[in-house]
Amino acid sequence: MACLIAAPSSGSGKTLLSLCLAAWARAQGRRLQPFKVGPDYLDPQLLSRVSGLTCRNLDPLLCGPEWLERCFAWHSSRADLALVEGVMGLFDGRGPSSEGSSAAVAAQLELPVVLVVEASRQAGSLAALVRGFRDHGPPPVHLAGVVLNQVGSERHHALLREALASIAVPLLGVLPHHPSLELPSRHLGLLPPGELHDLELRQEQWAELAARHLDLARLEPLLAPPARQAGAENPIHWCLRAHLEAPLPELGGGPLPVAIASDAAFHFRYPEAGELLAAVGLEPVPWSPLADEALPPGCRAVLLPGGYPELHAAQLAASRRSLGELTRAAAAGLPLVAECGGLLLLGSALSDAEGRPHRMAGILPFHAQKGALSLGYREAKATTSGLLVRPGERFCGHEFHRWQLESVAGSGGLWQLEGWGTPTRSEGWTAPNVHASWLHLHWAGSPVIPSRLAAAAGSAAPLPTSAASSNPTSPSPRFSRSAGV
Repeated sequence: MACLIAAPSSGSGKTLLSLCLAAWARAQGRRLQPFKVGPDYLDPQLLSRVSGLTCRNLDPLLCGPEWLERCFAWHSSRADLALVEGVMGLFDGRGPSSEGSSAAVAAQLELPVVLVVEASRQAGSLAALVRGFRDHGPPPVHLAGVVLNQVGSERHHALLREALASIAVPLLGVLPHHPSLELPSRHLGLLPPGELHDLELRQEQWAELAARHLDLARLEPLLAPPARQAGAENPIHWCLRAHLEAPLPELGGGPLPVAIASDAAFHFRYPEAGELLAAVGLEPVPWSPLADEALPPGCRAVLLPGGYPELHAAQLAASRRSLGELTRAAAAGLPLVAECGGLLLLGSALSDAEGRPHRMAGILPFHAQKGALSLGYREAKATTSGLLVRPGERFCGHEFHRWQLESVAGSGGLWQLEGWGTPTRSEGWTAPNVHASWLHLHWAGSPVIPSRLAAAAGSAAPLPTSAASSNPTSPSPRFSRSAGV
């Protein structure tokens, strides 16, 4: 029943092995369904592009254990093969615990584990390392074998093979030194597939490397998906049916268009977000602030996901029509939902990596610039009633950003955030038509969010077309309380 590809630590080669197997399967004309443990956007984009199937995140902390099981069973059983790429080290979870870790997901789904070890400076010590990960637990791990990365020579290969044989762990192949296996990255992870201009060539090379260096006779059975269950329910439909507080609003007149910022600056979005929007009666429409586009005709709401606006600050500042459309939408009462990078577009200014400030939409009273890393799961308790939340409600999200807010006006907040190793703080902005926060939510774990967005979009008047939409000086919405970090 598929397998989970894990490692002792980040940077060991989990993604490389997953990409090689996905490329090999596609070259064979087989449909491989990829999954990714944890709150990751960039690895899933690469896995989706290479496999040809949308990668799905499996995160029990963000989505709950039942969603995880239903999502995995539904999508994997509709493919020829399936694999799950783990996150960080095998037992790394929330804080110092294994909660939400790759090992926890493998145990819940009863998946065998393939351990990828970066072995460039090891010989016999490999046995001690692998034995430790095999026997550590809980949660218990069924170790199916090891793939070695950065093997330097045939002699090195022989040494490592004997070390594994001494503890009766199968060697399932190696990832050799090869230029195609050197993936460029930046401050939040790997480059997205749109910036890898030689991806098609790399994909061919990955398929060839898999065929030449991996023990596919042993690995292929580990990629077999579970059998399709009769009467299984689409997890999107189950999610809405099982967790909504009230029936979905009757929108009438067909799906209502919702603009979703979608370009090189804004592309951190789980696929379930669009699927849930469609399921509650909204029509996701891509919109590019980088291209200085006007909002779509008849737009009823705007969604600003995360991404890399800091890398495109100058171009965004020059997109006066798009920024003006945002301020006009806010003033007209259209629902605006922004998280992480999307939040930065709503501020008064955004500094680029060199510290140069660039003017943004000016809807929220802050200036953002590069600062310390904020990373980890957060428990959020809503402290006020707003567009998407109600007082006392709790959500689990994830924070991951290197830009911070400066010159923040106001006090109070959308919610209180707390997490391991970080002080509790007030964070976010809310108004009757605005929800903006650093926090990434997976809507499959909080389906009330798209439901409430649908209700707000249904109540909003369509944004009228305006010849003056390039004017970014329209009045901003009034915030009863504005919140800083």
